[in-house]
Amino acid sequence: MNVADSQRVASALERMGYRATRRAEEADVIVLNTCVVRQSAEDKAYGRLSSLRPLKEQRPDLVINLMGCLVGVKGHERLKQRFPYVDVFSPPSDPGPLISHLTQGETRALEQKETEARFAAMDGELILPVEERGKLVATHVPVVLGCSHACTFCIIPYRRGVERSRPVGDVVAEVRSLVRQGVKEVTLLGQIVDRYGKDIPDGPDLAALLRIIHEVDGLERIRFLTSHPNWMTDELLDTVAELPKVMPHIEVPVQAGDDQVLENMKRGYTADDYRRLIERIRQRIPGVSIATDIIVGFPGETSEQFQRTYDLLAELKLDVAHLARYSTRPGTVAARRLGDDVTEEEKWRRFRALEELQEGIAAEINARYLGQTVEVLFEDKVRGRWRGRTPTNKLVFVESSENLRGRILPVQITWTGPWSMQGALPTRPVFEQSAEVIPLSA
Repeated sequence: MNVADSQRVASALERMGYRATRRAEEADVIVLNTCVVRQSAEDKAYGRLSSLRPLKEQRPDLVINLMGCLVGVKGHERLKQRFPYVDVFSPPSDPGPLISHLTQGETRALEQKETEARFAAMDGELILPVEERGKLVATHVPVVLGCSHACTFCIIPYRRGVERSRPVGDVVAEVRSLVRQGVKEVTLLGQIVDRYGKDIPDGPDLAALLRIIHEVDGLERIRFLTSHPNWMTDELLDTVAELPKVMPHIEVPVQAGDDQVLENMKRGYTADDYRRLIERIRQRIPGVSIATDIIVGFPGETSEQFQRTYDLLAELKLDVAHLARYSTRPGTVAARRLGDDVTEEEKWRRFRALEELQEGIAAEINARYLGQTVEVLFEDKVRGRWRGRTPTNKLVFVESSENLRGRILPVQITWTGPWSMQGALPTRPVFEQSAEVIPLSA
């Protein structure tokens, strides 16, 4: 989501004539987009912000914009006092405050109201930075902003605000604009993406949105994340199975495998509910890959309760497990009521146990691809090898002297590991490799 938010700011700045630079020392505007979902991310944001102060002292005309979840949607007076050298504070997903600041004093050429109207009218258009146009193959498109579910461990509803769906027209216009700039794959984003349209009376749901976006010419692949077990309907699963452009990959977090821990998290389902969901997904989407999220060391989690999570992961054998150690977030229900009674040492032990288990599961699943030929969309070149992904979101590396960026090609898998695979492009037939005319006699 933060990557998409940063693109939105960059797009607004590009319209104003700004161009991206890789060095902060060369910039006229610096936007620091922040995350606070874990303490380490918040600490990193504070550290980076402090490191920018000497630049501001050297160049008072430099504009520094602090954006994102560190600012939140409920005011930022405390941050203003702590960081007086910051010029603009922007809530998540909103380039408006920065644009307003940069357009001050330009009213002789363009009245402020006209400026705001111009950017509002372009909401669905997203202009990629010059260096990314024609090169960015896959990107993200937010469709649900904020969240109203309020899991007890999560800070997102307090920082990103209530759940609100973007209009279909804006989403489609953004996808079309991205395709015109070379994008082949989009991932629709939401904290609970399955709830798209739930806040709009008689509005389209996610399944309907997928069908609409599927008709965009030039778009090759569609993905979406993150789902919630309570909102993943059979209609949505059938839509994924039916539409060729929607990839057979589902991200649906379980977070824990113990019912009491799930209740304490306010997740709204049981471990058995999740088991049945995974069965439904596999039945309705042939060859699907499934990713999950798990938090270890949640307040009150005993060794026995963690073991149930371990056993669930071992039983379900999912393709990917994103693991996190619980981090107290001030202001959340868990922080106010549950404390943090699992030691860091024990959190790490549980984390590594799941990590080792999942490594073996992923290696076993990926080994089934060995010798198979799969369709790969190539995104970029890394350390001399082309990198791309299969429909099931498996990472594949291929050596080739050709420019493969943005192409979907059949790849024969020659090596597999838990985190990635290697492959080779099929050898072209001899008659395709040579243009030489060989005369034949009767």
